[in-house]
Amino acid sequence: MVASLAQLLDLMRHHGASRIYAKKLAPNDNSKNQVYLGGDFSALNIIPHGEIYTDDAGIAGAVRDRAKAPVRFSWIDGDGGHDAPNTGLILYPKYPEVRLSGFLLGSTGAPKEIMRVRDAGRVLILGITPEGEVLGYAAEAEHPVARELNARDWPTIGVFLELPLTLDRAESPRDRLLSELRRIYALQWIGSQKLARDGTKAPYAARNGGGYTLEAELGITPNGYAEPDFMGWEVKQYGVADFLAFRPKSPVTLMTPEPTGGIYRTGGIAEFLKQFGYPDQAGVPDRFNFGGRYDCKRGANHLTGLRMVLSGYDEASGKMTDLNGGMSLVDANDAVAASWTFKGLMAHWNRKHAQAAYVPSLFRTPPPEYSYGGQVLLCEQTDFLLFLKAFASGMVYYDPAIKVENAPSPAPQIKRRSQFRVAHADLTRLYERHEKVKL
Repeated sequence: MVASLAQLLDLMRHHGASRIYAKKLAPNDNSKNQVYLGGDFSALNIIPHGEIYTDDAGIAGAVRDRAKAPVRFSWIDGDGGHDAPNTGLILYPKYPEVRLSGFLLGSTGAPKEIMRVRDAGRVLILGITPEGEVLGYAAEAEHPVARELNARDWPTIGVFLELPLTLDRAESPRDRLLSELRRIYALQWIGSQKLARDGTKAPYAARNGGGYTLEAELGITPNGYAEPDFMGWEVKQYGVADFLAFRPKSPVTLMTPEPTGGIYRTGGIAEFLKQFGYPDQAGVPDRFNFGGRYDCKRGANHLTGLRMVLSGYDEASGKMTDLNGGMSLVDANDAVAASWTFKGLMAHWNRKHAQAAYVPSLFRTPPPEYSYGGQVLLCEQTDFLLFLKAFASGMVYYDPAIKVENAPSPAPQIKRRSQFRVAHADLTRLYERHEKVKL
């Protein structure tokens, strides 16, 4: 028997939760009508899920503009965990909105008496584990957990309340993050390092150590699931020339998904480079590159002959018109050289999560060292539709760095990097809220 909110938070932590959220349930939030998670796709950044797929195969009159994504969900109580194997998210791009469904089907320990009714005052608490599992607990209005939850103000992310891991230290994840960044700022110069999986720090000599060094100071180790870096916050550093103007040296790389269609996939990357690559512009022999900026407002690239097109999205309404749409690099005859589907891109974008901190850094050598600035940019509540809006406007663009070296040899070396980028000044357009914080 869970007798208090503090006991429930302890139970969530015992089962592995590293982030905890709550939702106050409306009358329509039940097993029949599903649980409403917001009028956009931002909930996908909060709740870990599997591959997004269209669920209309063999169903007469099925809703074509609806997609699903499985969720590894369990109900927890004083007796332990109870698997809910049919839990999933349902995406409705037409509206748009996201709902949680299937959470009672096939689960012997599910709180059916709470989730089947329309009673006001009910609450749903969700714990998120680093492995991408979701833990659920539901309470009726008169339960001590619901009373305590409803009696206090909590930080919000979309439709969710953000709860601390323990009431003994009710400092919010945001405050914890800022406290750690303040400590790191006070350290001034830090030797370049990288944190191993066992938690030990090791010197790191390569030039791309700014992010690794910051992660090591925050105690962030690599993990199999794309969990946010620090208590639900993604932490990204960016190089600057000084700590006066905080002017970034380069654009922000948002994600790096490989193409899933076109000649890039059907013919292979070697064939793709053969058709659309060009000799190295610096004169490096036997090297062919594929680069340039590709966005929806530009014509064909003069070196590759390819241009970017977007299908299945209506720029005027800001909505997806076809979940099977996506973006493609096409040639003068509209043949697809490389493409990405919306469903595949959403899976990558959702790993960016709802909250991100952008931290400026300086670099010096020898030895390689980094210093992190006293002003950080906090961005909250991103959404894939915001990404599509920015991409359709040309603000977000494809900026590949693909090459083949020793091309004529029997064993050419191919390096690939498909990156979607945005100017740092436009970064806040991808979030509902943002704030510059001086440490």
